[in-house]
Amino acid sequence: MVTANGGNEMFNENLLLTNEAGKRLYNEYAKDMPIVDYHCHLIPQEIYENKRFQCIGEMWLAHDHYKWRAMRTFGIDEKYITGEASYFEKYMAFAGILPLLIGNPIYIWCALELKRFFNIDVPLNGTNAEEIYHKTKRIIDEQNITPRKCMEMANVELVCTTEDPTDTLEYHAKMRTDSSIKTNIISAFRPDKAFYCEKAEFAGYIKQLTDSAGIAIDNFGDVIAALEKRLLHFKSLGSMLSDHGIEEFDWCDYTPSQIEAIFMKAISGQELSEQEIAMYRSAFLVLVGELYYRHGFVMQLHIGTYQGANQLGERTIGRATGFDCADDSTGVKSIGKLLNVLREKGTLPKTILYPLDGSKIETWAILAAGFCGENTKAKVQLGAPWWFNDQVYGINRQFEAIANLYPASLSIGMLTDSRSFLSYPRHELYRRCLCNYFGKLVERGEYFSDEKYLKKMIQDVCYFNAIEYLK
Repeated sequence: MVTANGGNEMFNENLLLTNEAGKRLYNEYAKDMPIVDYHCHLIPQEIYENKRFQCIGEMWLAHDHYKWRAMRTFGIDEKYITGEASYFEKYMAFAGILPLLIGNPIYIWCALELKRFFNIDVPLNGTNAEEIYHKTKRIIDEQNITPRKCMEMANVELVCTTEDPTDTLEYHAKMRTDSSIKTNIISAFRPDKAFYCEKAEFAGYIKQLTDSAGIAIDNFGDVIAALEKRLLHFKSLGSMLSDHGIEEFDWCDYTPSQIEAIFMKAISGQELSEQEIAMYRSAFLVLVGELYYRHGFVMQLHIGTYQGANQLGERTIGRATGFDCADDSTGVKSIGKLLNVLREKGTLPKTILYPLDGSKIETWAILAAGFCGENTKAKVQLGAPWWFNDQVYGINRQFEAIANLYPASLSIGMLTDSRSFLSYPRHELYRRCLCNYFGKLVERGEYFSDEKYLKKMIQDVCYFNAIEYLK
C-alpha cells in the first residue's frame, strides 16, 4: 500500500482482518488448516508428470481467463493475452496493468501468490516487473516449483479435477499407485455433453460415449446405462462427486416415451423445440440424480452461466477464454422442481448449489434449507461463492446473506475453480473473510457462546465439513 511518505509496501498479515477478534480467530484456528479443493480445472497429466514451468508468466497466464478478461478491458492486443507472444511478453503486459486493478480480486490474488510461493514483499508493477520475473524464474528452477510442490507448499490434502465421462482417467489411475504424490487427486464426473441434446455435436458425442462405455446406445435408456458404467469407473478411482454446468434450465414435465422420441430427433440432427429441450434436460437431471444417489455421489449444480456472450470472440479464440457472463434464466423454482421429484422418489443425493447470480443468493439459501433432513447434515447446501462471486465482496455478501437463512457453520468451505497451481491463496482469502465476519459478530455482542464453538465452526468450515460431506 502507499505509505505516508509516498513509499510502497506489500499488504500486511492483517489483510481483511479489521477487528481484533477476527485477527485472533484467523491466526489461532484457520490459518494452518489443510486445504480440500473439491472443485477445480487443473490438468491431471500436468500433476502426474509434475510439469516443469518455464516462468511465472506461464503459471499465471497459460489458462487464466480472469486475467485475460482484465487485460482485454485495457485494450491490450490479443497477441499478449492468448496469442503468439512469449510468456515473458505476456507477463510484462499483465504486470503493467496490475497496479491499476484496485478493488479487483486479481490484485490481491497475485500479491498473495507472490508472497506465499516466492516470498516477494513488494507490489508488482511495470517498473519492477522484469526484476521480479527473473527472481521468480530462479526460484522456480532452483526450488523446483512444480504442480506437486505448489500443493505441498499450500498444505493441500485433496484436489478434485473435472473430467468428461468418456475420459479414460489414465493419469488419475497412474496417480493412485504413485506414492510420491502426497496430495489425494480425484476427479468429478461432468456429463454436460450428454445434457445439451440440442447442440450440433450431440450425436457425435453419443458415439464417443458408446465406444467409451462399450454399450450400444439405441435409445435414451442406453445413454443412462452408459453413463452409469462410466460413473462406476470414476468411483473405482476414488471419485465421489459429479458436476453439471447448467447454462439454462427450465423444468418441464415429461413422459418416458416423449424423452425417447426427443432423443431420436436429437441424434438424427433434427431441430428441437424449446419445450423438447426443457423436457430432455429435466429427465436427464432426474435420472443422473438417481444414479448419484444409488452410488453415493455428491451432485454439484453450477447454475446460471451465459456462455459465449461475445460470440465473435468465442469463435475466434475459443470457449472458456473470458467471454462468458452471469445469467438468471435458470429459476429457483425449476431447480426446486428437480429436487422435489428426486425427494419424492427417495433418491435425492447430497447436492451443492452454485448460483452465479449472487444478487439472489438468499432465495437459493432458502431453497437449499428446504430440502435438508433425512439424517444427513447439510444435505443440500450452497457451495462457495462461484466464479464472478469468489472475491471479497462476493464472499462477504454470501456470509451476510445466508447466515440468516442457512447455518454458515455448515458450509464445506472454499474451492479454487482454477486452472492455475498458484491459486490456493484463494482459500486464505476466504478464511480471512470468514474469521473477520465471525469476529465482527463477537465484538458487536451478537455471539457470546464459549470459545470452543468458535474454534469448531471455523475449523469445520475450513476443513472438517468438507471431509465429512465428501466422505
